[in-house]
Formats: sequence, C-alpha cells, structure tokens
Amino acid sequence: MKDFIKYMLATVCGIILLSTLSTIMFFMSFVSMALSSDSGTKLSKHSVYRINLEGELVEQTSEDDLTRLIAKASKRDVPEQIGLNDLLRNIRYAKEDKHIDGILLQGGSLAAGFASREEIRRALLDFKESGKFIVAYADSYSQGNYWLASVADKVCLNSRGALSWAGLSSNIMFYSRALEKLGVEMQVVKVGTFKSAVEPYMLTGMSEPNRLQMSVMLEDMWSVVTSDVSASRGLTMEELNRLADKNMVFAEQSELVSCGLIDTLMYQQDIKPMLERLTGTENYKIVSHNAMLGLPDRDKSRKDKVAVIYAEGEITDDSGEGIVGKDMVKLINKIAKEDEVKAVVLRVNSPGGSAYASEQIWHALSLLKEKKPLVVSMGDYAASGGYYISCVADSIFAEPTTLTGSIGIFGLIPNVAGLADKVGIDFDGVGTNRLSLTESNMIYKGMNTEERALMQGEINRGYELFTGRCADGRRMPKEKIKEIAEGRVWSGKRAMQIGLVDRMGNLADAVSAAAGLADLDKYEVVDADDSKDGFLDALLEMYGLDDGEQELLREYRRIRRMAEKPSVQARLPYEIEIR
Repeated sequence: MKDFIKYMLATVCGIILLSTLSTIMFFMSFVSMALSSDSGTKLSKHSVYRINLEGELVEQTSEDDLTRLIAKASKRDVPEQIGLNDLLRNIRYAKEDKHIDGILLQGGSLAAGFASREEIRRALLDFKESGKFIVAYADSYSQGNYWLASVADKVCLNSRGALSWAGLSSNIMFYSRALEKLGVEMQVVKVGTFKSAVEPYMLTGMSEPNRLQMSVMLEDMWSVVTSDVSASRGLTMEELNRLADKNMVFAEQSELVSCGLIDTLMYQQDIKPMLERLTGTENYKIVSHNAMLGLPDRDKSRKDKVAVIYAEGEITDDSGEGIVGKDMVKLINKIAKEDEVKAVVLRVNSPGGSAYASEQIWHALSLLKEKKPLVVSMGDYAASGGYYISCVADSIFAEPTTLTGSIGIFGLIPNVAGLADKVGIDFDGVGTNRLSLTESNMIYKGMNTEERALMQGEINRGYELFTGRCADGRRMPKEKIKEIAEGRVWSGKRAMQIGLVDRMGNLADAVSAAAGLADLDKYEVVDADDSKDGFLDALLEMYGLDDGEQELLREYRRIRRMAEKPSVQARLPYEIEIR
C-alpha cells in the first residue's frame, strides 16, 4: 500500500510538472510576441538620450523574454546589465537622428573595464562632431567613470558628492601561508618567467618580474587616461598627476571645481532647467537606453553581412559560464557555413582558461578563415588563451588599454597530504602498471621527481604549440615570439609596438576592416549570439538574496569555475582588478 501511494504521488507530481512546464513554454511564446510588438519607439523633437552609467557593462546582454518579464513583475532591484554593443549602436543612432539634441550621462559607478570605457569614450567624441551637446551628472564618480564622463561639455557633481582621482593601482591576495597552515601544498609546473598566475599559491608578495610587468602596464594605462582627460578638461598631465597625488576623493567639493575637474556643483533637480536651456524648450523628452533599443535598424534589409562572434569570459571545455569550448566551436562552424556572412569579427574579452579548449577554438577559426576574412577586436582582456584564439586572425585590433599577451602555460595541482594527516585521513590503492596511480598520487601524496618531469613535459609541449600558433598567425619567427612571450602581460599600446597587435581601434574599426577585406560596400552587421541566460541564476538574483548573499553566490560561482578547470591552463595571472 505504501509503495502504491508513493508511485501514485510520483505520477501526479510528474503530470503537474509537465503541465506547468507546458504552460510556461506557452506563456513564454506569448510574452515574446507581446514584447516584440512593444519595440516601436518613436522619437519626438528635442529628445535627450539618457545613458545611466550604473550596473555592469558586458559585451552583449543575454536576457531572454521570460527573464525580462519576471524582472519587471518582481519590482526588485536586479543588477542592471548594459550591452556594449547596444550602447555603441545607440550612440551612433543618436548622432545621426535629427530628433535627438544631446546626451545626458547620469551616474558614475558603472562596472566596466578600461578598454570598454575607452570604446564608449571614443563613440561619445564621435557623437560630439555632430555639434550636439553632452552633459554629465553624478552623485559621485569612480575614477574610470570620471575618465569617461570627462568627454562631456559640462561635468556636474552633486553638491555633496565625491570624485575619485588617485592614479591606478592593483592589489593581489596571496594564499601561501594560509595553505601552509591548512597543510595544502600547491604543486606548480609552468613555462614563462612572467607567468605569475601561480604566485598567490607560492609566495607572500609579488616577484620582481611580476612587479615590473604590472608597473609598466599600469603606467601605460594611466598615460592614456591622463592624456584623454587633459585634452577634454584643458588641464596639463602634470596638473592631473599633482591632483592624483593628493587623492581627490578626500577633497572639498569646491576644490574639485576650482582645480578644473568639475564644472558645476548641483543637485538632481537642477538637471531639468539645465536641459531646458540646452534644448531651448521646456518640452524636451528624455529617451532611455531601452527605448533607444526599440528604434528600427536602418541596415536590416541588406543581404551581405558581417557577423560579430562574442567570446567573453573564461575559456572552459564542456560546461560553465563564459566561453564554453564545444559551444563556441559549434557557433563558429555554423557561421562558417552561412553564405550571407561574407566576413567575421571575433570580439575577444577573455583572460584565457583551458589550453585544450583554446586549441579547439583556434582550429575552428582557422577553418573559418579559409572561407572568409577573420578580424579580431580585443576588449578589456585578450590574454593567454584569449590571445591563443586571436592570433589566427587576418588582422588584430586592440585598444591602448587592452590587456593582452600572457603567452604561457601552467599546471597547478594541490597536494592535500598534509591536510589529510591533520584530520586523520589516509590513502592507499593498487594499480595494474607502474604509473597507474600517478594522477591520484599527485594529489594525495605529492609529486615525485618522475611525476613532476612528466607534468613538466606536458606543459613544455603545450608552450611549444602555443608559441608555434602565435608565430604562424603573426608571421613571425618562433624565437621572436618566445622573446616577447614568457607569460608577460602587455598593454594594447605596447602589444602593437612588439607585433602582437596590428592596429589600435575599436569594434567598429574591426568591422570596417573585415568588410574591406571582403570587398563589401554596403552590409549589415549581425551579432552571432549563442548565449543561454541562466534561468535559475536569474531567479536567485531576483528573489530573496540580499547584497551579502549575492556576494556569496558570486564567490561560489568563482570557486566552482576553478574546480571545473583542467590542470593545464593558459590564462591571465590571477584576476587583475585595476582601480
């Protein structure tokens, strides 16, 4: 009787689940039609395009219709994602449309990389060539977003607000003493003097080669920032460095005006009369970013296409977030077969990851390149595995502040023998051959000399393959590649000087170059999107998670990604965070 009840309940639950899923699928299709029918934005005279510099900037958004509907219905504060591709498209549209008088940059805490901000800044400078205005207002400005906002005709700050201006810095957390206390030894095998991804597990401070590469990289990026702000604000670079030495986040608001960083101190409600003066009417209209996305694409009907493939995030083999090797290969092969696509731009924003997946993606791209031109546009990062998948291109574009290079490979295997001893765990086993237990012994007992030599051989072969791919792609001798490899990270500016990058430029420049290689005059730019939004993740972020819980969720995902990685990696040293 108990079994009968159990199976009956299971059957009923299954029927309910299937019915629910069917309802959801029907509802999603209905919502999709409803949302698509709401995309007909019409602009009025004297419109102002408002860009909220808040939330997180990504290469392209991947929200599906159901997720967007739940976000609206929940009325919860969900972290806003802004697609760089959408933002650049909207700025370009705003420049050309006669109904738009100007742009309002509002807010100052957008989470974005420096190269991405540089792309937006360049697009805004191009917008200003139309003669239209740009004004910026924020309650406070982070340093990177002040650099972005400095392009405005008027930079305004809340009367009690703050502005960060202190120069660039990067801090690294080291775990070696904590691991030692736990009884865990991180066994490191690597190639490259500058391949410093493993340093946090071995040292208590930066090695001199790493200190050198990080210092040079920060100086390169800071020179770009100060040069841009100098041109926009009429301040010399010496003055800007003098102000940075004082750390202006602690300055009086009046000093921010007197030194020339800010034009006006004002409150939120003062924006309205300012825009009335600039548009010449009280009846101006604010147009949001999402409303701008509803404007029709003027190039939609063109037959010839340039496809943009987005490779964003860490490179993994079969699953996870970011660039999943098998999915990326499938997408590349699909684009290669589409006759209407005459050229391809690979947009890379990746610190690297799995060496195996990088090789598979490289191979798929090399086959695509045999059929149509391939150009790479580098975003904030295109390093290690990110450079691996870039080097095959006909031409490579980067921003001066892009982080690239890091041509090197490492292996990182924990030895938990000490930890096991502390908690009273022992390991033993048998095998049919002499080295049958090698992989488990490395973890549970630690590498012996022979096992370390085997691992080093695998790393060396991977490094030879990596440098060989770069030499072939860049048409340079392998010895020359090795001179600038060694795992060293370069700014985009220096990468061009040493031959790793062809030209400075943004995504639009890369698209134009790809079209030129395909002899296209008129064409449509299409995004090759194979991303899948995590529905469960979206629900978790929308319901019941406070800031602390969301931070724990992000940390869990980071640890999960580390656990999923293969032992051989081609990736950036740690997670570089520049402030």
